[in-house]
Amino acid sequence: MIPVRRLTTLLILFSLSAMPVQADELLSLKAGYQLFGPKGEFAAEVGGVGTRIDVDDDLNFDDSKGPVAEAALQLGSFRLAAGYLPLGFSGNGTLNREVVFNGRTFSAATNVDSDVDINLYDVGLTWYLINIDDMPVRVQLGPELAVKVADVDISMTDLTTGIREQTSGIAPIPTVGLRSRLAFGDMFGVVGRVGYITYSDNSFLDAEAQVEFSPVPMVGLYAGYRLFNIDVDENDVFLDLQFSGPFAGLMVRF
Repeated sequence: MIPVRRLTTLLILFSLSAMPVQADELLSLKAGYQLFGPKGEFAAEVGGVGTRIDVDDDLNFDDSKGPVAEAALQLGSFRLAAGYLPLGFSGNGTLNREVVFNGRTFSAATNVDSDVDINLYDVGLTWYLINIDDMPVRVQLGPELAVKVADVDISMTDLTTGIREQTSGIAPIPTVGLRSRLAFGDMFGVVGRVGYITYSDNSFLDAEAQVEFSPVPMVGLYAGYRLFNIDVDENDVFLDLQFSGPFAGLMVRF
């Protein structure tokens, strides 16, 4: 007859072997600060008439500075994440040429104030096909499906006459990509991801790389670099814009 102690030990070992592999955290929260610089041009047309406006040469846009946040839930080989990124660009200057924006003409030598505000909401699901998280060196790699919802508001104001022209819209943008994470214990990790979509000569790219450092359990710092590339030309809207820059912040894990 098997002793009770030995039977208990066997049952515990069997239960542990039957359990699915879990990630080193169930929930992670990140909050930080970002600095993004804009490049490229855009146009708001009416009846096919509109000027492609350069955010540097025509509008002297400043960088976007503000918060960034993400929450992620890890369930076995699956990671569900939601993020929020507000982008705000503004510029003030004198136009060196005539510009037609959303049906209104702004003459050369006009002093204008311009703003582009984008609230970007991001929800993504990753399936780690490689999920080695029970060894000193942890490797996770798998495809990621994401939907980004961009709430965009663009305006131009003639500072001499006070006339303001504005256009806005909300667009869901699905992307397919890849996420990876390489970690050395609980202290240091490197994360990379890329998402992309192309359709009817339009495209959207979202890529980032970041490092994570946890000097104490469950609390740490993170920093990285992110790039957006948007290329859209349809429905009287033209966008050929790139936003990129660094970000950093604090994180907690449970």
